[in-house]
Order: sequence, then structure tokens, then C-alpha cells
Amino acid sequence: MAARFKMKKKGVGQLLKSPMVQAEMLRRAEIIRDVAVAISPVDAGGPHPGHYKESWEVDSTSRGGRRRDRAVGYVRNSAYYARWVEYGNGTASGPAHHVLLRAAALGGRNQ
Repeated sequence: MAARFKMKKKGVGQLLKSPMVQAEMLRRAEIIRDVAVAISPVDAGGPHPGHYKESWEVDSTSRGGRRRDRAVGYVRNSAYYARWVEYGNGTASGPAHHVLLRAAALGGRNQ
């Protein structure tokens, strides 16, 4: 005899906000952060060598997503110039490195 399953939206919503899912999102965010730290560029001759590499942070919440109805993990860099490292500054002297994009692609695999 085949098993039957009836999905309830309320139950799925509770699962998406559960501490178990939030812990998994934090674990995945930490993996992505670790990859980002490993591939972060360091300007040894710059005014703050290594600051960008040391500024990666992770966080998670159970009230994320567009409707604030699911657990999410966040990876961010708190260096004020992180935006220019990621996207470039529009000149040849500041190419885009896409550190977070590459870290999410590499670290976001099933690990």
C-alpha cells in the first residue's frame, strides 16, 4: 500500500521558520564566508592591507525573505569600500573582483 502525504501550508511555513532550518542557513552562510575570505584580494601596498579580507560577517534570522516568512542566512562585508571591490569602480585601476558572487557559486554547493 502506497503512503499518502497531504501538505499543509501552515506546517510548511513553520518548517521554513524553524530553528533547524535557520541553523542550516547559518552553516551555509559560514561556508560561503570562508570561501570569500580565502579568495579576497589583499592590496599589500594600500592604506589598510587585509582589512577587506578580515571584514566578512555572517548572520541569520527566522524572519527573512521578501515576506519575512522564512529563515535566511546573510553574508556581508563591512568594509566601506566592499562595493567597489565587488563591482569595480568603472576604471581600469579598479576592476570588479566579484568575490561574494564567486564565493556563493563555489561554497553554495551541497556541502
